[in-house]
Amino acid sequence: MKRSLKVEETVFRVLMILSTAFILLILGVIIYSVFEKGMRALSLEMLTHIPEGGYYYGKGGGILNAIVGSMVLAFGATILAFLIGLPVALYINVFLHGKPKLVNLIRFILDLIWGIPSIVYGAFGFTLMVLIGLQTSLLAGIITVTLFILPIMIRSMDEIFRTVPMGLMEASYSLGSNKSELAFKIFTRQSVSGIITAVLLSFGRAIGDAASVLFTAGYTDNLPNSLLEPVATLPLSIFFQLASPVPEVQARAYASALVLTVIILIVSLFSRGLGKRYHKTKINF
Repeated sequence: MKRSLKVEETVFRVLMILSTAFILLILGVIIYSVFEKGMRALSLEMLTHIPEGGYYYGKGGGILNAIVGSMVLAFGATILAFLIGLPVALYINVFLHGKPKLVNLIRFILDLIWGIPSIVYGAFGFTLMVLIGLQTSLLAGIITVTLFILPIMIRSMDEIFRTVPMGLMEASYSLGSNKSELAFKIFTRQSVSGIITAVLLSFGRAIGDAASVLFTAGYTDNLPNSLLEPVATLPLSIFFQLASPVPEVQARAYASALVLTVIILIVSLFSRGLGKRYHKTKINF
């Protein structure tokens, strides 16, 4: 019996190791391909200039408009989703505590919304724009991307808040705290690192998605000057450059992909470091 269990454990351990190695291999190939091809076309001019005439036919210029546009759109959508998502996640875990059926229903609905393809959000955002008379613009893109990442933001923070010990809630109530104080002074301070992770996850989805902004944010070769003007994004810049018949422009697509990967990596490392800084934060009564 013991030998059978040992063999079974060994088999599953080998399968887990092989699965992990396979996933890491695929990730390594993707990253190597992006870096190897992207570094060939990447230059200072590409990072510091906007597209010039004939850019998509191999002429001069760069992707500064897409870099700035992506950052502005992603930060705007992430901040707006955070301002909406944090109170909702706190409400689920504090004010609806003791109502498991309702809470489970809300979580189920959020999970369903999370699974909706981003192109559907783009179509919905376009329909909404037509109804309110809004043209393709930075504002329309921010609204659409906010709707796209909102369930991700809420569910990520919700899972973090669920790990807060029940003893903290009981101790807080015993000291005369109300639910609002418990939510914003106890839960948030105890879950700072998790909240940062949720924001990071949402930002990564916001800056890397193309389908949700294809019909709403539009595209332009200029830097964003207004919320009501179209804005360029890195995913769409990659899409348009890959569609070019010119090999030089296709190589620039990999350089754009490299820039997008580096941006996400920098934000990830910064957020992880900030999360570790507050990881040991404790509540003192």
